[in-house]
Amino acid sequence: MATAQAQGAAAEDRAARFLEQRGLAVVERNFRVRGGEIDLVCRDGRSVVFVEVRKRSRADYGGAAASITPAKQARLVLAARHWLQRHGETPCRFDCVLIDGDRIEWLKDAISAD
Repeated sequence: MATAQAQGAAAEDRAARFLEQRGLAVVERNFRVRGGEIDLVCRDGRSVVFVEVRKRSRADYGGAAASITPAKQARLVLAARHWLQRHGETPCRFDCVLIDGDRIEWLKDAISAD
């Protein structure tokens, strides 16, 4: 059995390929700051897209979507603010790629920064 870290990396690779096939360009992976992390930073036209990738092999506890708690959302927004400070303010949005078993779902504008 692969480690949780290896499984997470494989899920992020799968999500990156999925998004690239739909026209997004991945510009950074695993951007980390104290208190937060962004799995994928992508470009969609002129917009920056901060992507949270969640994978669950079973839906016992609500599946991948249920694992994006308010605390997780706050950490994502914190990291995004740092990224924008470093790279310049630009239009942005927060998307989620949910992987439940073999199913993959892309939720655009899934998280609010407010």
